[in-house]
Amino acid sequence: MVDPRVYPPKADVELADVVRQFGPQYLSRDGHRMMPSQKKALSDIAACCTRELGGRLYHCDDCDETFWHYHCCRNRACPKCHASQTQQWLQERQAELLPCSYFHAVVTVPAELRAVFRRHQKLLYGLLMRVSAAAVKDLCAQKRHLGALPGILSVLHTWNGRLGYHPHVHLLITGGGITADGQHWEPARGEFLVPVAVLSRKVAAEFRTALQATAPAVFAAIPAPVWQREWVSFCKHYGHGNDAVLSYLSRYVFRTAISNARILGMDQTHVTFRWKDRSANAWRTERLPGVEFLRRFLQHVLPRGFHKVRYYGLWHPAKRDQSHRAWVLLILATPPDTAQPPTMAGLSEALSQLTELTDQAPEAAADHDPVLPRCPHCGSCRTRLLGEYTRFGVP
Repeated sequence: MVDPRVYPPKADVELADVVRQFGPQYLSRDGHRMMPSQKKALSDIAACCTRELGGRLYHCDDCDETFWHYHCCRNRACPKCHASQTQQWLQERQAELLPCSYFHAVVTVPAELRAVFRRHQKLLYGLLMRVSAAAVKDLCAQKRHLGALPGILSVLHTWNGRLGYHPHVHLLITGGGITADGQHWEPARGEFLVPVAVLSRKVAAEFRTALQATAPAVFAAIPAPVWQREWVSFCKHYGHGNDAVLSYLSRYVFRTAISNARILGMDQTHVTFRWKDRSANAWRTERLPGVEFLRRFLQHVLPRGFHKVRYYGLWHPAKRDQSHRAWVLLILATPPDTAQPPTMAGLSEALSQLTELTDQAPEAAADHDPVLPRCPHCGSCRTRLLGEYTRFGVP
C-alpha cells in the first residue's frame, strides 16, 4: 500500500508552496500582530491537499496504479477550494436570477481612509457595503432614474492587482425593479441606471453620517480634511440574463486576492507573480521577497465571521416574495419568443470557466464527493476506493 504520508508531486508553484516556504519566517516576524483568521489561513493553506488533512486512496482497474486524493482545506482565502462552493451557490441562486439586463457598480474608498479601514475592518467593511447598497436603492427609487426597487448583490474586495490594500465594493444590480405598489416591473432606460457623480457624493455623505452615529470615537479620530476628498464610483451596463450573471460570478464573487495561475515562480528568497495593469491594458510581472508577498496577501484575509457577499433590495432574504413576484412579472412582460429564464443547465456550463479561477481540477473540487475520480496516470474512469484516511494518514 502507498504510504499516506507521501505528498503528491507538484508540477507548478502554488500559493500553498509559498506559504510552506515563507510562512514560518513570516510568523516569526509578524505573528504577534496577526488576526486569528490570518493565522488560520496560513495553517489551512499550508495543509491544503496534503496528508495533513487526510485523503482517499484509489486504485485504477485499467493501469493497476494506486493514487491519492487529498482533502482540501476549504478556507475561503485559499484559491484552490471553491469549485464545489460555486456549484452549490449556483443551485441556491437559480430561483433568484432574473431574466433581465444587469448593471455593475463599484464604490471605492479614498486612499486617505484606508488606514482607518485597516484598523477597524469588520465595522467599516460592513458599513461600506450597507451604505453603498442603500445609496443605489435610494437613487433607483426616484422616478427620474428608475422608480422601482432593484435586486442587488454586493461583494467586498480589498485588493488591487499588485496585492495592495484597496477596499472597494462591487455591486451587481438588476436593470429594473418592482414598483412601490408591487404590481409592475419597471425596466431600466437603456444603458442608464443612476448618475455616477450623484452616487459618489451620496455614498460619501451617508457613510460619514452613518460612521458618526455608529462609532463616534472612530469618527472623531479621522481628520476633517479627509472628508473633503471625493469618492470614486462608476456604474455601467453589464449585459443581459445568464451571461451577465455568470460573467459577474467568475470575475468577482468567487475570486480570491491572487490565483495560483498568477504565481509565476519562486526561489529561496523571492516570489514572482503577474498582475494586470488596467491603465495600459497589459500584464506586468513583479518580484517580491517571500515574506513581503505573504504580508500583502494576508492583509486581504477577512476577519472571522465577516460575510463578503451580501444581498439587498429584491434579493434581500426579507424580500424573497417580491423577488419571486418580479420573476413572474418579467416572464409575463416578455414575448414568448425572447423569454430566456435562467436554467441550471445553462448555469452549470459556466463551471468550466471558473476552473482557472479556483485552480482546481474537476475531481478535486469536492473532496467528499461520492463520484469516483479519474486516474491521474491513464485518465480512466474505472477507479475504486481502497480506503479513507483522516489527518496524518490514520485510517
